[in-house]
Amino acid sequence: MVDIKTSGRKVAISDALREQVELKIGNALKVFDIKPMSCDVVLRVDKNRSNPDRRACEVTVFVRDNVVRVVAVANDLDTAIDEAADKVTRQLRKYKTRIVDKRQHAKRPMPAVEPVADLADLIISSDDDDDQLVREKIVELTPMSVDEALVQIDLIGHDFYMFEDARTGLTCVVYRRKNGGYGIIKPKIEDEDE
Repeated sequence: MVDIKTSGRKVAISDALREQVELKIGNALKVFDIKPMSCDVVLRVDKNRSNPDRRACEVTVFVRDNVVRVVAVANDLDTAIDEAADKVTRQLRKYKTRIVDKRQHAKRPMPAVEPVADLADLIISSDDDDDQLVREKIVELTPMSVDEALVQIDLIGHDFYMFEDARTGLTCVVYRRKNGGYGIIKPKIEDEDE
């Protein structure tokens, strides 16, 4: 059984709601017997003037060293939970076919990951409230190819993904472009001859 942690933002989580989450999301996760796997579910009521009855179900699944994240929005929580369960099933199917199958065929050893420098040393203080750093996130850079990073950006659902290029050992960022497609940011390497 997968450990499902349910929490609420601006909504009280009743026992019936918790059981529904465990039933719907739990059934979506049971299909994939991948260990270790844990799941965080956040139910929330969004404040939006154009749609005051907007409810959201945010599901984050931690599968081995990867994260699968989906968000479903509807006018009631029951529908949002059902949509999130469907999205989780699709994302985990994508994860299983792309990641697990690829790893079984490749079976290459991964080099050790170097620790990331402390972000707190890089923060520049400012008196303007808009320029304040409001959240710090520590990421473990995993050596992978650009194709694997593109799979991760789809699984996480973010607009960017930071990784270590397995070929060069450099820290790179892939990002989703507004006009479609993806881009990559690589650090400039100085030639030794210069």
